[in-house]
Amino acid sequence: MVFKKMLKAFGVGGPTVDTVLANPNTRPGDSLAGQVDIVGGTHEVDIEQVTLALTTKVEVEYETSEGDGEYQSTVDFHRLAVAGAFHLREGERRSIPFQIPVPWETPVTDVYGQRLPGMVMGVRTELAVARAIDKGDLDPISVHPLPAQAAILDAFVRLGFRFKSADLERGHVRGVHQTLPFYQEIEFYPAPQYASRIKEVELTFVASPSALEVVLEFDKRGGLLTSGGDAVNRFTVSHAEAGQIDWASQVDGWVQQATQRHFGLF
Repeated sequence: MVFKKMLKAFGVGGPTVDTVLANPNTRPGDSLAGQVDIVGGTHEVDIEQVTLALTTKVEVEYETSEGDGEYQSTVDFHRLAVAGAFHLREGERRSIPFQIPVPWETPVTDVYGQRLPGMVMGVRTELAVARAIDKGDLDPISVHPLPAQAAILDAFVRLGFRFKSADLERGHVRGVHQTLPFYQEIEFYPAPQYASRIKEVELTFVASPSALEVVLEFDKRGGLLTSGGDAVNRFTVSHAEAGQIDWASQVDGWVQQATQRHFGLF
């Protein structure tokens, strides 16, 4: 992917910037490689720094005296300076190679080759010039699931759960070590065998170099003599186990365990 932008700080005749990713596809814990191509304009300039930022959109909830609400906020969740200060002559061409690590907790954006609705993720290039920062356009990237994440998502589908929505929520998951200021929720409608008892399931992954924390929140369906409610369960899976488990049975067991413990339904 390529974007081209004339630096607003210089107006007509300023330098242009192209950021080219070698491959926009990646996974949590992997990296993105490419180069930033800068071409000088009609006059010389001093570039103070070139920075890359992994950027996404996050839902922020708030409370007021009039009720609750939410809004979307743009968040840079990982930044890397790829070049320090240098002088750019008129018409000079300069190419800056880079490799930016993708944090382990980076949300998944693509499953089965399809973009999850609502997921916005990309690389933004920033040039600092004369104490002003000029931000380029967002260069989209696709974050594919880790093997364990893919196996768990596939198991939900095989059990009959249906995808509902996905979003990023600002905040932290209670009881889980987390480095990013947000987490992903992937919501499913229940499989037929659970539909009379569960309204939906929210799935959250928090990955680290050694393991994957799986957080499941079940929204209980209320009845005539019972009230609805939520149940939250956490499970830890090592990356090495991804190819050794019958994931449909494992996920079914998680659902059974959670609903028995909290709802006494099965």
